[in-house]
Amino acid sequence: MTGDWTAILTIMTEKPGKILRTLLLGTILATFSLPSEAAPPDVAPAGSQPSALSDLMIRLQFQHIKLWFAGRLNNWSLATYEAQQIDASLKNTSKPSPGGADANRAIEKLQAVREAIQSLDVSAFTQAYSALTNECNGCHRANGYASITIQVPVNSPFPDQLFTDQVADGRALANASCGGCHVVSDGAKDTPASGFPAPRFVEISKRASFSADGLRQYLMSGHRRLGPDQAMPNPRLADYQIEAIVAYFEALRAGGSR
Repeated sequence: MTGDWTAILTIMTEKPGKILRTLLLGTILATFSLPSEAAPPDVAPAGSQPSALSDLMIRLQFQHIKLWFAGRLNNWSLATYEAQQIDASLKNTSKPSPGGADANRAIEKLQAVREAIQSLDVSAFTQAYSALTNECNGCHRANGYASITIQVPVNSPFPDQLFTDQVADGRALANASCGGCHVVSDGAKDTPASGFPAPRFVEISKRASFSADGLRQYLMSGHRRLGPDQAMPNPRLADYQIEAIVAYFEALRAGGSR
């Protein structure tokens, strides 16, 4: 026995790295050699269905917020998209939830929102959105979740998203700043007010040399060395206005002139 302890002390003194590796290897082997009965069963935890419903509701809440700001700021393309997402989410809630009839009533309220979006009517959108929100709360109360109350959003939790229609804003800015010389829209019969032979915006956007960064830098410059007598006027745009015009040009290049 004394000899055994001497050998152990020798290993620990002379080869500490070896003893550490031996201990780690022993721990790993012991872990994998545990009987299978000790492993947790591979089954879904109790209450997984309510968890799925909760995930859907969180998704709906975000979509509900985005729909509001898009509609109030006349971003009808985004509002249409968010309404479609809400419709899909509401249809999914009827699967895990016993309140399927309530979800169907919410879908009916959503239809009024979609009609207001199609008619570009902010007033009708506001009323239909409030009715949809009230229906959501009615569904919560009918299913035992009266403590969860949804309201018309006050602030956006998405500081990194611009809810205005940047492309539409860019088109309006381009018309106001450049429409005197350029044809801003893609209408075949459109002519610039001044009659200058300036290229159409859609032609500029389709050029092989076009780039968003190049346009951005140009709009930030003094606008010289281009146009008749190399004296194109400087519209003196703010940064957010430049970004809107760049967004419009990129939409033109992609084929969505709007």
